[in-house]
Amino acid sequence: MAATLLYQGHASVRIVTVDKKVIYIDPFMGDGYDLPADLILMTHDHYDHVQDKLISKRNDGCRVIKWSDALSGGQHNDYKLGYVHVESVEAGYNKNHDASECVGFILTFPDGIQVYFSGDTSTTPHMTRLESRTLDYAFLCCDGVYNMNVDEASRCAKIIGARHNIPYHMEPVKDKTGFDIKVAERFDGPGKIILRPGEELELV
Repeated sequence: MAATLLYQGHASVRIVTVDKKVIYIDPFMGDGYDLPADLILMTHDHYDHVQDKLISKRNDGCRVIKWSDALSGGQHNDYKLGYVHVESVEAGYNKNHDASECVGFILTFPDGIQVYFSGDTSTTPHMTRLESRTLDYAFLCCDGVYNMNVDEASRCAKIIGARHNIPYHMEPVKDKTGFDIKVAERFDGPGKIILRPGEELELV
């Protein structure tokens, strides 16, 4: 058995762990907000990442970890929750996203699978240190307006060296999906996977 990831669209993701814990990341787009949350992660305060009001059901003890929590005291914090280890990492480094107000997340599950979510960002100094982590999956933004474009994201994928690389946050919000197949097809990273909104991925 493995955790299952649902790509909801734009930068919105839902993960259901092996023991049925439910994690939402950057809630904003798509469907699939009906499962009660155990953990909600938000990378920064822009409106297209913080619509946690969509998650009306929350289990007892549900944790909400915002960028401001993850960067409290100017340090990137991590959280060992049993069903997942959450590490906050650098994000931002462009005129629209200050590194002191943005984070990405690395989620490590009990079976050792590691998944990186870049959040909104351009290339960060920290990416050169991720190669040694031998990450399993990396989600990289590539809208090219508020963040890095698909060419820069492809270069980052090669720097990070995850086993699988997945483009997301592919355009400024223009429609109801936040998905652009032309951008996804141009993305070039090791073990590329294209996830369309509504599609699921087993994290193995």
